[in-house]
Amino acid sequence: MLLGLRTVIHPAPDLGAAKAWWSSVLGVEPYFDEPFYVGFNVGGYELGLDPNADPAVGPVSYWGVRDVAVAVERFVAAGAVVREQVQEVGGGIRVGTVLEPSGAVVGLIENPHFVLPEGGPAGVGEGPGR
Repeated sequence: MLLGLRTVIHPAPDLGAAKAWWSSVLGVEPYFDEPFYVGFNVGGYELGLDPNADPAVGPVSYWGVRDVAVAVERFVAAGAVVREQVQEVGGGIRVGTVLEPSGAVVGLIENPHFVLPEGGPAGVGEGPGR
């Protein structure tokens, strides 16, 4: 069901400072830069900065799935609790988060635009949510 890691979103209460710091560390400017979210492409994967995310939670890893609603249901059936309902965040990308039984946040993302970087595992990149 999990297709692999896709995105890690870091809380960034001071978005400008976080963007400047990550740009310096990564040596590149973000490919997406809006007041509500900044995104960097790091080796084909997303490093996101969210000014509205809770720093107490820390970064949230989002695992790729073909259908995020089905994945959330499966996690809940296995004992997880919905933290954030499934929502579209733009461009047909849908995300949701659950709390697994020990309380850790698990992010799930259905991203029809994701393409595995060169050398990625064969066969898991085809179809929606790749």
